[in-house]
Amino acid sequence: MRLKKAIPVVAVVVVLALGGFAQAEMYLEGYMGGAFPLASSMGATTAHNTSYPLGIPVFTWEDHSINGGFKPAFQGGGKLGLWFDRSGVLSGINFPGWMKYFGFYLDLSYHRLDVGRERMTSKGTIGNFPNLNDKVQGFVPAGINNNFWSEGDAFTLAFMFAARYGFLKDSEVPFGRLQPYLGVGPAILFSSMHPSLQSAVNNSSPQPYAFGGIRYTLKPESDSAVNVALAVEAGLRWMALKNVSVDLSFKYRYAKPSYTFNYTDRTFFAPINPPINTSFTLSPTLHIMSFQLGAAYHF
Repeated sequence: MRLKKAIPVVAVVVVLALGGFAQAEMYLEGYMGGAFPLASSMGATTAHNTSYPLGIPVFTWEDHSINGGFKPAFQGGGKLGLWFDRSGVLSGINFPGWMKYFGFYLDLSYHRLDVGRERMTSKGTIGNFPNLNDKVQGFVPAGINNNFWSEGDAFTLAFMFAARYGFLKDSEVPFGRLQPYLGVGPAILFSSMHPSLQSAVNNSSPQPYAFGGIRYTLKPESDSAVNVALAVEAGLRWMALKNVSVDLSFKYRYAKPSYTFNYTDRTFFAPINPPINTSFTLSPTLHIMSFQLGAAYHF
């Protein structure tokens, strides 16, 4: 499912969710913090339309292994939530007493999803040379550096079901000023990647060109994905005033997006072989950790 098709669906879900809970004590919160996506192994296969100038065989396709070391990123977001308590706008509703420990909130957050420049481990294959492949498959010539980097974005809309407990009760905040809570629920992850793959001559090599290798830089257009994700959050809320709280929390999100990138292959031997249009796919497994500090108004 692509981003444009998913937006109307998400909008309807949000309206229905909020409409169903319009009678609850609610709060509106803004927060900021840092996101730390864990490294994810992923692979790509690039095809190259090459001939063999001067009788020198070159790789016609390459299998790349990429570590996917995502950069830490600033994160910002907001929550719209409620607790099923007989207070605030809930004061006229006779909820069972035990329901005050439970609630629901929507959580929308954003952060960058960038991969810093890193070396790819590549395995080349020479087409139409089955006997030679037995000797050179997996070989990348000396003097060639294979690199990968990427830019991207991640929006997460989480539907969180939460439980809390109150400590330090007083007349102003009967439930308790100190409120640890735990939330878990499904989420929708809107994400994109804009990768670059480069195979270049190492300047420290005495060779002017690394024969047997393919020199290229691939910069395809970005691709986006929309995926169902798992979201978990543990936090500690402090009611500084009757209607104002401060929230410190830790989040975990899990998703498996897949991106397909179309590119035009242009190698060092492009004058001999015209460029070809082809594609490759990246499928990282995202484990996103984040810490955030927020402030909320309760009504």
